[in-house]
Amino acid sequence: MNPPQPRPAGDEAPEITIGEMVALELATPSREETIAVLAAKLVGAGRITDLPAFLSEVHRHEHQLATGLPGGIGLAHARSDYVRSPSIAVGVMAYGRQLDFGAADGVPAQVVLLLATPATSYSGHLMMLAALARSLAKEPFRESLRRANDPGVIAELINSTVDFSIL
Repeated sequence: MNPPQPRPAGDEAPEITIGEMVALELATPSREETIAVLAAKLVGAGRITDLPAFLSEVHRHEHQLATGLPGGIGLAHARSDYVRSPSIAVGVMAYGRQLDFGAADGVPAQVVLLLATPATSYSGHLMMLAALARSLAKEPFRESLRRANDPGVIAELINSTVDFSIL
């Protein structure tokens, strides 16, 4: 296991989402595989330091309660010692593909988000979840995520639409 790497003093926090943390046309057959693809995107972007350890924490949380939101959204999340900075990876399922994240409305997810926050940011984690939930409750925002076909556009939608200024 790699220990978490603190950010040097004076560094500005990176954007919550960037294009390289977005996966389009996902054809993964399960929640676990989809989450693994998104977590690998976070590793590739330098946001998490230990993929197996982080995935273990996400899966532990996934087994405790459903993480589906109404309107076809999966929102996996975890606070972890292996997260360098608050981040969101986004996956859009390929046409005709959906995954059951246990949403109350019974609609399978076509868009999956993976929220990763440092273990020490309990209130920040909850605030990010609340900010995401407020934005994802709006059908136009969900539809924009589903229809966008460019990772940079999806990253910009998340960064510009969801208010993370409270962090």
